[in-house]
Amino acid sequence: MSSSSGANSMSNSFRLILEKTQSAQASPVAHWSGTFFEYLDLIKKYPKITRNAYQRMFDMIIEAGTEEYIDFKKQVIRYKFFDDLPNNGKDAVFGLDVQLMKLVNVLKAASLGYGTEKRVILLHGPVGSAKSTICRMLKKGLEAYSKTEQGALFTFEWIDEAGKLDGLFGKDVRVYQSPMNEEPLLLIPDEMRQAITEDLNRGQDGDYRIKINGELCPPSRFIFKNLMEKYNGDVMKVLSHVRVKKMYISEADRVGIGTFQPKDEKNQDSTELTGDINYRKIAEYGSDSDPRAFNFDGEFNVANRGMIEFVEVLKLDVAFLYDLLGASQEHRIKPKKFAQTYIDEVIIGHTNEPEYRRLQDNEFMEALRDRTVKIDIPYITRLKQEVNIYKKDYNSQKLRGISIAPHTIETAAMWAILTRLEKPKKANLTRLQKLKLYNGKTLANFTEDNVKELRKETTREGLDGISPRYIQDKLSNALVLAQQMNKGSVNPFMVMNELESGLKHHSLIGNEELKQEYKELLSVVKQEYEETIKSEVQRAISADEGALQRLCGNYIDNLKAYTQREKVRNQFTGGDDEPDERLMRAIEEKIEIPESRKDDFRREVMNYIGALSLDGKKFNYKMNERLHKALELKLFEDQKDSIKLTSLVSSVSDKETQEKIDIVKSRLIKDFGYDEISATDVLHYVASIFARGDVKNR
Repeated sequence: MSSSSGANSMSNSFRLILEKTQSAQASPVAHWSGTFFEYLDLIKKYPKITRNAYQRMFDMIIEAGTEEYIDFKKQVIRYKFFDDLPNNGKDAVFGLDVQLMKLVNVLKAASLGYGTEKRVILLHGPVGSAKSTICRMLKKGLEAYSKTEQGALFTFEWIDEAGKLDGLFGKDVRVYQSPMNEEPLLLIPDEMRQAITEDLNRGQDGDYRIKINGELCPPSRFIFKNLMEKYNGDVMKVLSHVRVKKMYISEADRVGIGTFQPKDEKNQDSTELTGDINYRKIAEYGSDSDPRAFNFDGEFNVANRGMIEFVEVLKLDVAFLYDLLGASQEHRIKPKKFAQTYIDEVIIGHTNEPEYRRLQDNEFMEALRDRTVKIDIPYITRLKQEVNIYKKDYNSQKLRGISIAPHTIETAAMWAILTRLEKPKKANLTRLQKLKLYNGKTLANFTEDNVKELRKETTREGLDGISPRYIQDKLSNALVLAQQMNKGSVNPFMVMNELESGLKHHSLIGNEELKQEYKELLSVVKQEYEETIKSEVQRAISADEGALQRLCGNYIDNLKAYTQREKVRNQFTGGDDEPDERLMRAIEEKIEIPESRKDDFRREVMNYIGALSLDGKKFNYKMNERLHKALELKLFEDQKDSIKLTSLVSSVSDKETQEKIDIVKSRLIKDFGYDEISATDVLHYVASIFARGDVKNR
């Protein structure tokens, strides 16, 4: 293929992608611009384009879809917006459905004008608990939503196409953009607003009603006032100088999104929030109190119509907090030398625990506490959700030339969660069992009500412990180390070594007793991992379907004879023998059926087989989970010596044994997700356990 034909192919591909993207964005309001009066007609068709910032954010989240489920008898709503599906889950938030429900409820109340629109939403929690991620998702969501028909919003600019306004917008300036991207309806004078809104709302379907709140910013008010004087109060002529246009929220362009991060207290300046004088313009306009000589580009100004994020908000100097109080309660800010200016934006801050404790202890911060809605964002305490965090970054699509052995991420996540769980108050419950209960596993003598009790009796669960960032750092270290050593695969022991060695220099853990406790929890995780891989190898060895069916058939024949007080036909001698009690007990003991309960278990199995027979169904050992497990363990016990897995430790095995080991390895790869390297590693490790005689039937 020639280079020119390749270029043409790329050009065509780009053109197709471009056309597809543009057609997807096409809508009746996309890239719309028109006169103020045409905008009023547009509002009649699409009244929601006038929504305030809280209404728009709430609708954005709801329109992405919801899903309801029951979690330990509590109804939970999962908002799919936080799955970040448009970005393939890059910033997806896991395991915080309850906390996100609280956040969305605050937004809903604010959108309905119930009072929370006058509060600062404060996300509070330990480091690395997804506070910043939630804010980032909301900002990205607003950017994408503003490009859709459902999320369309509009602003305006002043125009002087004929150049007859004597430089009202500035020397040789014909178009003057509203500096705070205001809602065009704010151009309507106060005395006309009620009549206009009544007309706009007349005949509208649904429960949404258009309201006009607030006033124009100082420059627009200045221009409006001057035009009213020029046209002797003729509002129609004044509005003829207005062009309404589509507004696109963009953090990069500083439109509709503001972000403020505290800096050195000596260098902080409140003008970063509310704007500052443009000294170059003073010479042109003759006064520093002329609004055209002022840059309305503070974070509050640029965030108008969208949201502002305060990073580590409680590290702000007190002078900044005064601006924050007015912005939340009154929806107004005070630029230097100008009257209070109306803003329409969602104010979200986030903070860590030390700063929040300082807020609680400082009596001078009482006003801020009173104007804050605190939402706790704790660490995850459910294993499968924690695993999702790491699998998002460490998976076969992202990793090249190296693999992660099964259970590697799970063991790291398990340790992280164990550090976050409070010790159970029940003497018969371990922290590991508590983790399993939270993860949805059923344990004997524990109901869903018991799990609810366990959660209620905790005070700081999820607010302490190891951060996901620490786990991610150590997973990365293990991957780099494995690549340097040409290992080809990262296993749980490599990661656990990194986790333990990192504790020595962990900047947030100064308490030696706590470090020792975390090391002990690593031992718990290691033991649990060993039990898991022993079980998998046992199942791989005993995964011979034919052998399991024969063993099951033999057990059922003896069981039937025992329960019906009959004898068993011996296939070899042709005679009748007593039921093989030794065989039956050897199987039943594998699942810890005591001697005193053997008859109950046997009758239970036979009754189940009888019920199936009445329905015309045939019994299969896979239908009974406990019996299935018992048969696998018995078959493993019978076969492990013939396979001679322990020969792996000495690296001496005959051809027949090696063939059997290869079969086991292939089952590990096929049924348990191992690759060649990790399957070999696991077999060697489990073989060393067998060689020590350290085998525990589970």
